[in-house]
Amino acid sequence: MKPNIGISAPNLKKITEILTAVLADGMMLYIKTRKFHWNVSGPSFMEYHKLFEDHYNKLEKAIDEVAERISKLGSPSIGTTKEFASHSQIKETPGKNPSSTDMVKELLKDHESVIQTLREKIDECDEKLKDAGTADFLTNLMEQHETLAWTLRRYLD
Repeated sequence: MKPNIGISAPNLKKITEILTAVLADGMMLYIKTRKFHWNVSGPSFMEYHKLFEDHYNKLEKAIDEVAERISKLGSPSIGTTKEFASHSQIKETPGKNPSSTDMVKELLKDHESVIQTLREKIDECDEKLKDAGTADFLTNLMEQHETLAWTLRRYLD
């Protein structure tokens, strides 16, 4: 049963498409952060290992919230790695294990890309699609990514 919450069916469809891309980006960042957690090495191994663990735990919670938001709006969430990869702007680097500094740089670049996209989608959800709830939800998510990006950026200063 579709929700009757004051958002038109076409707008709900577009909002779900936006949230699906956000979900995919979150999953791809989660997978990449997990990979780096497993493969980091070097003099600061434990510090990076714990940093990446903290980040993927935060990403996991955010991913679940995005999937639940999609469900609240009456649609099913994607759930396969193929779907995540096809809907995400985050690119994988199979077979590559960069240095710890390059891992941080890559994750920072990905978070900043997600932040930029979220900024655009917040305005679209609020102004064009008339969904203040999703705009607020995405604003909170953007702030979480800003915090993770800030943490990574501090390692590069």
